[in-house]
Amino acid sequence: MRKLILILSLAVLLPARPSCAQLAAPNEAGVSMGHLHLLAQDIEAGEKFWIALGATPVKFGTGQAMKLPGVLILLRKEDPSGGTVGSIVNHVGFRVPNVQAAMAKWKAAGLKTEDGRNPQQGFVMTPDNLVRIEILEDPSQSVPIAFHHIHFFVAEAGPAAGSVGEVQSWYAKMFGAKPGKRGPDDADDLPGVNLTFRKSDTPTVGTKGRALDHIGFEVKNLEEFCKKAESSGVKFDRPYTKRPELGISLAYLTDPWGTYIELTEGLNAL
Repeated sequence: MRKLILILSLAVLLPARPSCAQLAAPNEAGVSMGHLHLLAQDIEAGEKFWIALGATPVKFGTGQAMKLPGVLILLRKEDPSGGTVGSIVNHVGFRVPNVQAAMAKWKAAGLKTEDGRNPQQGFVMTPDNLVRIEILEDPSQSVPIAFHHIHFFVAEAGPAAGSVGEVQSWYAKMFGAKPGKRGPDDADDLPGVNLTFRKSDTPTVGTKGRALDHIGFEVKNLEEFCKKAESSGVKFDRPYTKRPELGISLAYLTDPWGTYIELTEGLNAL
């Protein structure tokens, strides 16, 4: 009895340790943030970069994924056609408790860093200088780093032309995202990620083949989700497919502005 009381007391007194890999619980549509899939010539350098940023490597298929709170990073060896800047997804963002401390640590570790507009903002670039990562400050955050946002730059002319309102509405309808604002920008919120939309004064291109090839959402009951989407007129680049060797199911589609999107079910088990 005394031992049981001690265990229960410790359970109350000790703070819960947050999972370094936990993806957010899905919304009513069954959707949450899943992963970012990057193309890189040097996979080893890419993995070292993400580990320095705070990721934990885990086995995935014949390779490994990089786990960070709220997101998984997948790397594929390939020569990308360009970086995030110039594509519809200009950059992605993470939060840390203290930007200046994090930036100093990463700079000392040899990472490419840039100052932001204020002390609560900074930028980090992947080793190939192709993926731009914004770092924002949240002093209340209990983990060293956590995923925060995907920032879309929407051009009104060019191959990925559209309007901010159209993109915001599409993600709300397609994935059950909640429309709102992030600072001056229009935004949608999904569990685990803020989708931020800003007007671009220059044309942008789609993501497929770029350093950030596609973004990924984890979807509960993916097969049913895909059937419902197809019945409403959504065209998939790759229909619902089971990948038992990876322990997941997946499907691919491209939004009307060129963002390549993978839908998965099972990555949250990593």
